[in-house]
Amino acid sequence: METKKRHSRVGIKKVVKQSWKPGNVLSPLPVVLVSCGGTRGWKPNLITIAWTGNVCSEPPMVSISVRPQRYSFEILQTTREFVINVPSVRQLKTTDWCGMVSGRKKNKFEEMKLTPAPALKVSAPIVQECPINIECRIQQSLNLGSHTMFVAEVVAVQVSTSLIDKKGRLRIEKGELMAYAHGQYFTLGRCIGDFGFSIRKRRKKPASGNR
Repeated sequence: METKKRHSRVGIKKVVKQSWKPGNVLSPLPVVLVSCGGTRGWKPNLITIAWTGNVCSEPPMVSISVRPQRYSFEILQTTREFVINVPSVRQLKTTDWCGMVSGRKKNKFEEMKLTPAPALKVSAPIVQECPINIECRIQQSLNLGSHTMFVAEVVAVQVSTSLIDKKGRLRIEKGELMAYAHGQYFTLGRCIGDFGFSIRKRRKKPASGNR
């Protein structure tokens, strides 16, 4: 008994922690191209966002956080609509470029040769080349400090058919999506489990005599 305890303690790896100042270390995050404008006198524009996420299931709602200094900020406040376009690794350079260049000086759709296709429910265009497009209408805006959070209801979703299998299921791994963490971009890895797998009962294999 004592021998077993001694061996189990040896197998425990000591975890050493280091204290950091408070900051945005939650990672990874989705990196998206948010399209806005195309109405009320505003030209269509794109802004790269990593501060984004789901906030409610019923009704489906998401949020994006934008600095007031950004060109898209006034567009969002005026039109109250936007589209979250989820890019693939094929749009990596485009995604980074759209986050570095201001829409005040450049037409980002034209510069990056992107297609501003019609949305289903909002006036802002979708990015045709992105595999997932989430159309949103702003319900609230919260001034939190450096950023204002726009909380919006999802009113329509468009998904490239290449991501949908024969049973109508979304196969996200086919999208070659990206993530963002601490100033760097990463590709998503393989699926390592389904939600609830830890408590799901395993199916017993049928006995060979029953085949």
